[in-house]
Amino acid sequence: MQKTAVQETEAQKKDEKDVGDPNPAYEECLLALKRRLEQADAVVIGAGSGLSAAAGLTYAGRRFEDHFKEFIERYGMRDMYSAGFYPFPTQEEKWAYWSRHIYYNRYDMPAAKLYRDLYGMMKDKNHFVLTTNVDHQFWLAGFQDECIFATQGDYGLFQCKQACHKKLYDNEAQIRAMLREQKDCRIPSRQVPKCPVCGGDMEVHLRCDGNFVEDEAWYRAAVRYETFLRNNQEKTLVFLELGVGMNTPGIIKYPFWRLTKQWKQAFYISVNLEQAWVPDDIMDRSLVLKADIAHVLEYLAGTDVGCNDGAGWGEGSCQP
Repeated sequence: MQKTAVQETEAQKKDEKDVGDPNPAYEECLLALKRRLEQADAVVIGAGSGLSAAAGLTYAGRRFEDHFKEFIERYGMRDMYSAGFYPFPTQEEKWAYWSRHIYYNRYDMPAAKLYRDLYGMMKDKNHFVLTTNVDHQFWLAGFQDECIFATQGDYGLFQCKQACHKKLYDNEAQIRAMLREQKDCRIPSRQVPKCPVCGGDMEVHLRCDGNFVEDEAWYRAAVRYETFLRNNQEKTLVFLELGVGMNTPGIIKYPFWRLTKQWKQAFYISVNLEQAWVPDDIMDRSLVLKADIAHVLEYLAGTDVGCNDGAGWGEGSCQP
């Protein structure tokens, strides 16, 4: 397995806000990408954390420092990702942190422009979304519930920590109350969420251990995804992977590679600023861009590209 020869623009090596005009080779890659999407009978979007980070839902830096100042000072936290594993000594402290984490990543965040741009590109296309993201951005941007499979959960839901039953609970009212009444990095004890069935602790609906609840809605989404794949396997199908790294490659990346190899009409596209890989055996049916996802989608959403396939260059190497 080798890294493809992908293009990086000089603009991306500078201030990421100053993207400027893409160089000719990079623009050719973008045009090839858009042609592939336009010509596809169906598109499967595989979305990882890099997509939300590109959309502005960053877990570190100024956004983290502005919203978690007292937690940083008290616990030495460095970012929201690692803070999610912090061993809080009490439930009151744990939920003071998590209520704030959930609020700023689920309820205080409207549909990001990047997700809206993506929906604008896909709304008239036969598509399905497979995502490991838990921030609800696809729904907020307008994607339909029947076209989304969020495998790893949702910040907006609670479950029994011990999974004593398979029901999930909307948490918005509780989260807002915790945020409103917390003080000195603690919430009142009366606000600590408890399971209505066993009386034990509740947990955010995130896949972090073997107790993750896969309820009826989760299984229905899984079936819809498998049905979509089965119905489109003999058509011109594009697997569009956005911001997927190697943290959980078995959910999106590896299946996309396997199905691209197996289905001769399939084509694999990956856009990722950090990790851009493709196996040799699908190199001729792949297009990989090591690039800023926000720039790529913004450019594609605003560019009218015809469907003439030109010389057919660009697969794998992204070089004209």
